[in-house]
Amino acid sequence: MPITVAQISELLHGAVAGDGTTELTGFAPAAVARAGDLTFAEHAAYFAAAEASQAAAILVAGPFTSARKVVIRVANARVALARVLPLFFPIAPQLPAGIHPGADVDASAQIDPTAHVGAHCVIGPRAKLGARATLLGGNHVGEDCVIGADTCLYPNVVVYARSQIGCRVIIHAGTVIGSDGYGYVLDEGQHRKVLQVGIVIVQDDVEIGANAAIDRGALGATVIGQGTKLDNLVHVAHNVVLGRHCLILGQVGFAGSTQVGDYAVVAAQAGIAGHLKIGQQAVIGAKSGVMRDVPNGAKVLGSPAAPDREAKRQMIAVQHLPEFVRRLRELERQVEELRASAAN
Repeated sequence: MPITVAQISELLHGAVAGDGTTELTGFAPAAVARAGDLTFAEHAAYFAAAEASQAAAILVAGPFTSARKVVIRVANARVALARVLPLFFPIAPQLPAGIHPGADVDASAQIDPTAHVGAHCVIGPRAKLGARATLLGGNHVGEDCVIGADTCLYPNVVVYARSQIGCRVIIHAGTVIGSDGYGYVLDEGQHRKVLQVGIVIVQDDVEIGANAAIDRGALGATVIGQGTKLDNLVHVAHNVVLGRHCLILGQVGFAGSTQVGDYAVVAAQAGIAGHLKIGQQAVIGAKSGVMRDVPNGAKVLGSPAAPDREAKRQMIAVQHLPEFVRRLRELERQVEELRASAAN
């Protein structure tokens, strides 16, 4: 459905330079934009390419003007881009309400009539599916699970029994919610399993990437806080609590019972030891090994992780080691020559 430049500008609290009644039918980068598309430019070089494209309008931040294109000026072009894209590309697939004949739904499950349940889904006893929730296919939802309104499970997501998933959650293909935490004790020479009888709580507006694993709590709950975003291949162990609006990048692993404060950022391939406290707005660098608590607002890097400035000095020092070794050997040679000279 077309939307006008003026309507988009109003949504973004922007300003229009040109004909606000211009209708837009899509969004595309300048190189492939067609007539009717909105495109995007962050700086002068991109703006020149956008002007030369077939796009009907350009979304920009800054005092750009054009005699050829309609311009929508906003305070932050990248934020505006994130807000406008769902108008042209819906976040979740728009699928009809109803239950596919090939789905296996327990008679005691409560499925909202506006929900979509795809082929080969299994929904266990007493599970609840909220309004407009979408199961795309091959999903397994265990007994007593709760899945909130407007939540989307992509194919082959598995949700173990009693897990609670909030509203507007997106979980990508292959992810497992609520599998057993990793708990064993050594008993008479054998590793005896400690039953994991807790649950997983995924709060509203969370997004979880593909092939992630969120373990159920040993006794209490593993919690993914509101608005937190997990990348692909993230592992969250039992009883971990992630705060609100955290960013967790690919291949990060959290050991059990660690607590992460709101708005923390954990970069790719970092490993976080168990029973730690990561502060609010803390930043953990890529491939870091975190062995100690991280204070609020701190930035750490390296393995073992250290304050980022200290870690960077260490890295620079390591790069200079070959030169230091060469100079040390030269000094040793000179000392030996002096000793030999003194002996003579």
